[in-house]
Amino acid sequence: MTPRRILLTGTSGFVGRHLVAMLRRDMPGAELHAPEFDVADQPAVAAAVRGTRPDACVHLAAISAVAMARREPERTWRVNLHGTLNLAGAIVAHAPDCVLLFVSSADAYGGSFRSGGCLDETAPLAPMNTYAASKAAADLAVGALAVEGLRAIRVRPFNHTGPGQSADFVVAAFAEQVARIAAGIQPPVLRVGALDPMRDFLDVRDVCAAYVACLRNADTLAPDAIFNIASATPRRIGDILDALLGLGGVAARIEADAERLRPSDIAIACGNAARARAALGWAPRIPWEETLSETLADWRERVARAG
Repeated sequence: MTPRRILLTGTSGFVGRHLVAMLRRDMPGAELHAPEFDVADQPAVAAAVRGTRPDACVHLAAISAVAMARREPERTWRVNLHGTLNLAGAIVAHAPDCVLLFVSSADAYGGSFRSGGCLDETAPLAPMNTYAASKAAADLAVGALAVEGLRAIRVRPFNHTGPGQSADFVVAAFAEQVARIAAGIQPPVLRVGALDPMRDFLDVRDVCAAYVACLRNADTLAPDAIFNIASATPRRIGDILDALLGLGGVAARIEADAERLRPSDIAIACGNAARARAALGWAPRIPWEETLSETLADWRERVARAG
């Protein structure tokens, strides 16, 4: 049964804006509630859940940039772990029939990627940075609460990008610089982190489609369901940069920037999403070339608006 009332957190963020648009299009009969509150404020969270009495809750709110999490570890734990616990506790207390769709992260697999191959949901969580650790802790906490009665779906999305993403993330960071160089407001020098790692990338709209599929199928899923959201196609970071330079018609000198490097030795991170295909009928559909083209077009518009 399609949820009638959906409570959303993090709707002002990159994924949240895309998800709200998709829910309005694909679930026109559902009431969407996105009250502004701090998930780390337990009384505020409880009031939001009491006031909404949702059938479903999509929890996107998080400190999601690895660099920011590294700079602000206390805030990251307060939001990513304790905020999730506040929300889950409020749902159990005030809306026990509500299903919580918790957006975890494939970054939580961390060191497990060293085993090679595309990981499925049985791979151990072995986080290697503050962001990943906070997400892994919240993921495990939600799983434990599901055993105690919380209706929960955990999704572990792999890297995703698209129009509207901030330059805190690698594809958007490349696209912003290419757009600025093309506009003549940045010298033809592009600063980068590591280019050899390979990562599993998706279009943000495919990721949102997976979340919608979770909501639509919530009544048929186990109360502790876990789904990887992945393409199973690792892409070299440097090849993504080359593709964006080609799309932008830009030639630039590439310079390494120590501040953009992550202290990680994971060469390849790839996900197996067979479980989501089988249970949700989900698969990524947007061609990667289209994702890159639209991401660059979005940054060209932003650069032009900024003058």
